[in-house]
Parts: sequence; C-alpha cells; structure tokens
Amino acid sequence: MLIDSNAYVGHWPFRQLKDNTCKGLLDRMNKFDIDASVVSNLNGVFYKNTQNANEELYDEIKSNKLFTNRFIPFAVINPIYNGWQHDLETCHQKMGMKGIRLHPVYHGYDLDNPFCIELVKMARDRGMVVALSLRLVDPRPSSWLDVDKEWSLKDVLPIIKAVPDAKYLILNVSGSTALAPDEMEIFKKTDLIMDTSGRNIAELGTMLKQFGKDKFAFGTHGPILDYRSGLLRVESLRDNEADGKTKDMLRAGNIKRLVKI
Repeated sequence: MLIDSNAYVGHWPFRQLKDNTCKGLLDRMNKFDIDASVVSNLNGVFYKNTQNANEELYDEIKSNKLFTNRFIPFAVINPIYNGWQHDLETCHQKMGMKGIRLHPVYHGYDLDNPFCIELVKMARDRGMVVALSLRLVDPRPSSWLDVDKEWSLKDVLPIIKAVPDAKYLILNVSGSTALAPDEMEIFKKTDLIMDTSGRNIAELGTMLKQFGKDKFAFGTHGPILDYRSGLLRVESLRDNEADGKTKDMLRAGNIKRLVKI
C-alpha cells in the first residue's frame, strides 16, 4: 500500500502547475500506484480568507465518490484571521478533515504566537494532525513577489515545545536537519512524521537511525515537486538500512497510524 502524505490541489501564482485538481491528482496517483493522498488546497496559502480554499477542496472531493475514497483532506487555517476557531470547527465537524496545515511565513505570524498555540491545542483536542511545510517552492528561481524564507527543523521547535502532545507532520524538509542532543530528544519523544519529499531526506537510511523508523513517511509534495523522488528514497534503501517491515511503515504504515485511517 502507498499513501502520499504530502499533496496539493490548487494554483500557485508564480508558476503553472499540472495535475493540480482532484481529477488530475487522481490520474497521477493511479499512474504511480498510490492508494491515497493527504491533500490541501494551495489557494489557501494566498486567499485572505483561507476557509474559502477549504470549502473549494471539500466541494471538489464531494463531487465524485472516487475522490472521497482516495483523498484525506487537511484544512489550511490562519490563526490570525478573524473567525478561525469557527473555521476549524466547521472543517472538523462538517467537512471531516483529518488535520490542518499552517503557513506562518505566508500568513505573517510566528509559531509562538498565542493564537497559533491555541489553534494547535484545539487541533490536538480534536485528534487532528498539524502539518508544517518547511519549504513550499525553491526560492532561487521564484518571483521576487514570493517569500524567500526557508525553515530548518529547529524552526518548528517553538510550537512543539508549546504543545508537545499534539501530532505533527513536517513536510518538504529542505533546510538544515542539524539538531542539538536535547533538541533531538524532543523530536524523538514527539508524535511526529517527516515526509520524504524534501531534498535533505536524501540520506534516509542514516536519518532512520538518527530519528527512528517511525518518524518518516512517503510524500511527494506534488504537484510542486515530482512523484518519483519521494518514493525512490524509500525503495532505494538497502537491506541493512530498512527491512521489508520498515519499508511498509514508510510506504503507508506510519501515516496511517498518525492520521488514524
């Protein structure tokens, strides 16, 4: 079984994307034998009211039974936009979304913002996963209108320390993965998973030993990135790096446990 823990539909204002609808994404999933995808709406990164993007995603998934069976929706929530508490409740209760995605760099707040901490606690209490993307696009060829800030693993520590008993999904790990011993212990104790799409997951075998085999899951970051790299990092692991059971955990087991599907 294969579950993509990091996928999107929607538009990116500075670059044309392909297969960025539920139909397009499903076609791509079928081509690569992916059974299900955790998906959010990229439009929520740029809409002033992120709930409009969540409604778009919900309506699109509900338009076809095939989508309902294959997509695991995560809501984009902005905790410094009025009414976010109601939006979270609607996404959880009415729309059945399994988690939330935060975009602090684009929405203009820090992870230690009191409203962000309140949001994560509310998500925790509802059993929802909190997803954080360390990078959305490579800033080097991007438009001058786009942000150029990238995060390292260290940068997510403030929210993990503030809400250590929440569940986290750390996506597109492209910055530094260096952690001090005490920081590494925090990561090991936290119920979190990193997906395999980021460029700094290239040495996945080594990272499995550092962080633990339960800390990673296959992810593509599609359609922004390609569908091959994230999976190749799993399938190319040598026998002395990961046995069959571990690979199954990376392919689907870990994300199924985190999201409870």
